[in-house]
Amino acid sequence: MHDEIAPGPTGAEQHAPQPPLAERRPLDIAAHGDRRTDDWAWLRDRDDPAVLAHLRAEQAYTEAVLAPTRPLQDRLFDEIRSRIVETDLSVPVAKDAWWYYQRTVKGLDYPLHCRVPRHGGADRDTPPVLVATAAGEPGPSGEQVLLDENALAAGSPYLALGDLAVSPGHGRLAYSTDTTGDERYTLRFHSLPEPGAAIGGTTGTGPGGNPGAGGSEPADPPEVIEGTSYGVAWADDDTVFYTRPDDANRPFQLWRHVVATDPSTDVLVHQEDDERFHLGVSRTKDGAYVLLELHSKVTSEVRALRCDDPCGPCTVVVPRRPGVECTVEHHTGTFLVLTNDGAENFRVMALPAARVPASPVGTASPVGTASSGSTVGTSAAGPGGDGGGAPLAWHQVVPERPGSRIDGLDVLAGHVVLHERVDGSARIRVLPLPPGPDPFASPLDEGWLVPCPDTPSTSWAGPNPEFASTVLRYEYSSLVAPRSVYDLDLATGQAVLRKQQQVLGGYDPAAYVSTRLWADAPDGTRIPVSVVRRSETPVDGTAPCLLYGYGAYEHSIDPVFSSIRLSLLDRGVVFAIAHVRGGGELGRRWYEQGKLAAKPNSFSDFVACADMLATSGWADGSRLVARGGSAGGLLVGAAMNLAPDRFRAVVAEVPFVDCLTTMLDDTLPLTVIERDEWGDPEADPGIYDAMRAYSPYDNVRDVRYPDVLATAGLEDPRVGFWEPAKWVQRLRAAHPDNRVLLHVELGAGHGGPTGRYDAWRDEARVIAFVLTAVGISS
Repeated sequence: MHDEIAPGPTGAEQHAPQPPLAERRPLDIAAHGDRRTDDWAWLRDRDDPAVLAHLRAEQAYTEAVLAPTRPLQDRLFDEIRSRIVETDLSVPVAKDAWWYYQRTVKGLDYPLHCRVPRHGGADRDTPPVLVATAAGEPGPSGEQVLLDENALAAGSPYLALGDLAVSPGHGRLAYSTDTTGDERYTLRFHSLPEPGAAIGGTTGTGPGGNPGAGGSEPADPPEVIEGTSYGVAWADDDTVFYTRPDDANRPFQLWRHVVATDPSTDVLVHQEDDERFHLGVSRTKDGAYVLLELHSKVTSEVRALRCDDPCGPCTVVVPRRPGVECTVEHHTGTFLVLTNDGAENFRVMALPAARVPASPVGTASPVGTASSGSTVGTSAAGPGGDGGGAPLAWHQVVPERPGSRIDGLDVLAGHVVLHERVDGSARIRVLPLPPGPDPFASPLDEGWLVPCPDTPSTSWAGPNPEFASTVLRYEYSSLVAPRSVYDLDLATGQAVLRKQQQVLGGYDPAAYVSTRLWADAPDGTRIPVSVVRRSETPVDGTAPCLLYGYGAYEHSIDPVFSSIRLSLLDRGVVFAIAHVRGGGELGRRWYEQGKLAAKPNSFSDFVACADMLATSGWADGSRLVARGGSAGGLLVGAAMNLAPDRFRAVVAEVPFVDCLTTMLDDTLPLTVIERDEWGDPEADPGIYDAMRAYSPYDNVRDVRYPDVLATAGLEDPRVGFWEPAKWVQRLRAAHPDNRVLLHVELGAGHGGPTGRYDAWRDEARVIAFVLTAVGISS
């Protein structure tokens, strides 16, 4: 098929750019009696000058090959930009005396984080209608700019905001930034003015807020805390908890800091020495507790300390027991625990705080006094842990429901809100709480689902930070319906549309058709596929198609709208999402049937979806393109080994394609914690054999492969840049006609460029590659 559509270079093409061929330096790797030879293992050594030189050569080659598509890329970028309201703002969110929101400004890459005072009266819960303003113009009346990411990014090609948290009294801001892409953050603090002070500033000014008329800002705390990870939680207006990563970039320490004090006096509250677990921190919505959350891929432990006693004990609420997962919230003296204990698709248990044993482990220690081994507050199983000890004093308030997976739990004063998956779609369930001092004394009523008009579609909760609210902010979208923001009156069940994503240029949803199809996997399992096309695009086997997939970590790829995608649909391309096993679309079992030794199901599912699209007339089988990123890059890499003739081209972004070698090396970031997802090929010969059979890098054959556009980030801490770099070399060596490109971001990490204009340029390049591959040049 490929020889007919895309012949190799001949005649006039003799002077075409030539791909860089890295030197072969064979390295033998042996395990379980099997020996592999890796000719390009040396590309992992970023300290070797030849490695950086090779990556630059790859980037230069990619740019040269794609140069003929540059006019198309420019047109696509202009299209993408023309549909987006560049100067815009989000629907304000209420919290105490303030309305918080973000806004964007035409010409600026990053958002501004802002607030305006909240006034009383009948309109107290109605978001103010604010007008977005251009660069250099005053913001909305009364606005305070809390943080301008554009000012933070000045002079840096990369900026990622890790955490942004306002203190309980709204007088301080904690924020963390990463300017390299390595996901190690610098934590800073900003003092916020009172209502009526420092307002009326100019859009795009200073990093922390408005310097404008109306008053002076309080001085910022001077301290800077380097080397932090994800997770910041305020206990009170002076005390904040944050996390630090270990050498493998795993968050493993919880620290306590008092604002305006020297960070060298910070206190280490907990250190997690089990490398399978990562540590997180949050604050319960009612403000009663700071939660210390410890999660592996299959096991959880949650501890709590009182916000009114931030130096007090950190008590085990739910001890770790192998295979038992949970998340926790708190409501009127009761911990609500969402767990799979006794419920494959999760249920909700109520655990009275008064019945949690006072069993802190260890005592806090100032920085510098902890040893490197078992240290301050290290984890133990605790009561009931590892199957021993006293059982938890909890009872069920929401049972597991057939056909429904409970993905998340939220609380409001009068309601519990569940985030469910019903028939593969994300839905919201509202459970009114009964009156009385203990609303969780008995099982809760079933409640009701927030309606969604389309199938396939998805709905999700927006920000709802106010515990006492009687209004639920939620959002809705489908493949044809732009994102809409609603406020749901929980007393009446009436939803008010606050904003719908505006698509400039006259978008008409009726001009597009979306539906859900089903493909039959080799083992008979039916795989859902969400598809969208223009209504006039024929279903007769002549349309090109882009098939997207992920299929790992129980992460679901929901069918949501994208204005960028219109550049494909309007050119007659069908877009499809393969909801393969390994994702979470159809519940916990769906996930478990695509992980560990069952991982190959994900790949055969993806190929089955592609075959179904081709044989049913939804796609021209000779013009099918596959796309996936990270674990989705592994998916498309393995799928093209299974069926190299099925795909015309493949887009593999930061692909996890050398998975076997990575999972054998516990010195790499995340390897140990990832073994609960992929297995441990070092300890388990069966897992080794399974991964050996599907690893894309280890199973490249001497055949003509689809054209490939791969990407890599030099600072990527999740998928090493060398994985796609090595894979590209092996694909080129496999067949002289294989055409493989590697786009390298030398100043970014796993997610690519962070500025929105650069991200749109990236997407224009990918779409141009896809369109050119399927024979569309305009």
